[in-house]
Amino acid sequence: MSAQAPVQPRRVENLHTDKGKVPVYATGVVDQNWGGYTAEDHATWATLFERQRRLLVGRASEAFLTAQDAMGMTPDRIPKYDDLNAVLEPATGWRLIGVEGLLPELDFFEHLANRRFPVTWWIRRPDQIDYIEEPDLFHDLFGHVPLLMNPVFADYMAAYGRGGVKAHGIGAEALQNLTRLYWYTVEFGLIREADGLRIYGSGIVSSSGESVHALESPAPNRIGFDLERIMRTRYRIDTYQKTYFVIDSFEQLMAATGPDFTPIYARLAEQPSIPAGTVLDSDAVFQRGTGEGWSTDGDV
Repeated sequence: MSAQAPVQPRRVENLHTDKGKVPVYATGVVDQNWGGYTAEDHATWATLFERQRRLLVGRASEAFLTAQDAMGMTPDRIPKYDDLNAVLEPATGWRLIGVEGLLPELDFFEHLANRRFPVTWWIRRPDQIDYIEEPDLFHDLFGHVPLLMNPVFADYMAAYGRGGVKAHGIGAEALQNLTRLYWYTVEFGLIREADGLRIYGSGIVSSSGESVHALESPAPNRIGFDLERIMRTRYRIDTYQKTYFVIDSFEQLMAATGPDFTPIYARLAEQPSIPAGTVLDSDAVFQRGTGEGWSTDGDV
């Protein structure tokens, strides 16, 4: 009896209908199927990698750039997850797993809590090179994975996963608060270093436009990290952010994750959410944005 051919993983993307975009989720863990990447796929990786590394010099956190180099990522080919795991797992206990697309919240949290980072196996098409709605291999590998080499940030991500599992059991409002924390730190966070503000959020470091906008545009607010303030603040999914929050160190993030969030969720339930572009009198303001180009609606 002949052996069965390996099953080709699916490319799961958002569904577009006449009523708008519908997120589509996949729960399975899949092989990367590295041999299935085309020359076009590797060329897309190379284009994105080389462009972003040039842009990030003097803009990205030194910890990010150092970690990416330590992992051995290069532009010549899409990295193999097994090769990265051989470096990552001994460093911080994290492993990369292949997935077909967006995961349901609880599945995602459980992976993080157990130091497994889900990486979409497929890479965007050439016509999506400047923008793609959902996370693809480039966003996940280039943007998220390097900082998992940093022991403090790696612990923060695992703690976030455990907090997500707990919030899922509390209810929708708690999940919303926690999602905002992820958005404004892991995805779109800035850090203050000796030479000035730098990028560490994956949504910025993997975006050519936002990696410049987040640091150099006069439009957005740049505000000091405040846990409960962030957990009340709405955000943008369709444009550059109106506000970025600045941490002093990854240790600050880890310390903020230490307390039990249950009483925090109770307090936040009694307070209104804050529009994405609002500056409060209590904020530690690095820059009050001009608001140029902001949409007046669409905050999540």
